[in-house]
Amino acid sequence: MWYNSRTVRLPSKTSTQATRTVILEGVQACVDESRSISRRSLRSRFGKRRPQSVNTVRRKTKCAERGWRWNWPRTQRRRVPKWVCGWGFIRRRCANGESVGRPKASRWKTSLGPDGRNIFPPQQVAQVKAIACELPARRALPWSRLSAADVWRVAQSEARVNRISLSTVRRWLAADALRPWRYRLWIFPRGPDFEPKARAVLDLYQGIWQGERLGSDCYVISADEKTSIQARRRCHAPEVCQPGRPMRVEHEYERGGALAYLAALDVRRGKVIGYLSEHTGVDPFHELVRRVMEQEPYARARRVFWIVDNGPSHRPTTCPQRLARMYPNAVAVHLPIHASWLNQIELYFSILQRKVLTPNDFPDVQALEERILRFQEYHNRQAGPFRWTFTREKLESWYCRLKQAA
Repeated sequence: MWYNSRTVRLPSKTSTQATRTVILEGVQACVDESRSISRRSLRSRFGKRRPQSVNTVRRKTKCAERGWRWNWPRTQRRRVPKWVCGWGFIRRRCANGESVGRPKASRWKTSLGPDGRNIFPPQQVAQVKAIACELPARRALPWSRLSAADVWRVAQSEARVNRISLSTVRRWLAADALRPWRYRLWIFPRGPDFEPKARAVLDLYQGIWQGERLGSDCYVISADEKTSIQARRRCHAPEVCQPGRPMRVEHEYERGGALAYLAALDVRRGKVIGYLSEHTGVDPFHELVRRVMEQEPYARARRVFWIVDNGPSHRPTTCPQRLARMYPNAVAVHLPIHASWLNQIELYFSILQRKVLTPNDFPDVQALEERILRFQEYHNRQAGPFRWTFTREKLESWYCRLKQAA
């Protein structure tokens, strides 16, 4: 076969009729000065090659540019009708085995899915996920939590699936956001009056009290104490962050005292009123109530609802009577036991903890008090109500599911 189709002329120095034989790139070419020999002239002796279709030429050119293999695999699989079994998918691969290009439907029976991976029956996938959703103690396993490798080993030992890889198990767990190796502490409601008390608080967040809509002269206050805020003096000054390195804070510190932050949040307006004290108790809480109720618009309000927990500073047995004697328009509304997450002031305390108190580096309690009060003023300048989405209907649905699980 000729290497290329270009005509080659080699002039002779001694004679115009001389013919020379040369070897050019491993191909013997007979060249005459008076006659040009081309690829087409020789191919005409052996017949013409069947022309290729336009799609074949385009496919070859495209695959050659990207380094893909354009022909079918050497090992052809048995062809089966579409109604006998589902068609699979294949992914074209280049010479080094890397997957490239988009998946393409195969005309042959395969065990690969649209993503180029093996297909497992849904029953096997559900059995593997069931292992991750069970406590290890139920299977007499010596672990408190399961990792993805543990789930894979248990599935292999129980012969739930055949020839499954660890990466496949991880992909199945990630598809449903199953992370059995993680946990969080939780307090389940155990009080008999949990639902009615929680329902009353959630109705106040929606502007409803005992089935009636609150007027513009009624306000809802969420109050609590953040106790034992320490002033920690670091033994070394912090180092600012650098490219590729976070800020460094010294681990060792000296105690500079502690304060308690008593704060009240106006649920409708988002304003915060609070102060810091060295102690907590009934008297510091009454001081917070006095600071709120003696300023407008709460002094002339028709009703001011105080949402508080069951702490010693405002016990449900004595706080409502004391609050009514101090201010007749003040109404105490207590949360259920172990339900501080329903108190909106905890959202403000969370912001304070992340933005002001972490990392904790204060020389003394005076600097700590000044920083907290400055942040309170900054918050009130751009304050707005929190977007509370946990409504009474969601509470009833969640509590019903909780009872069924128990």
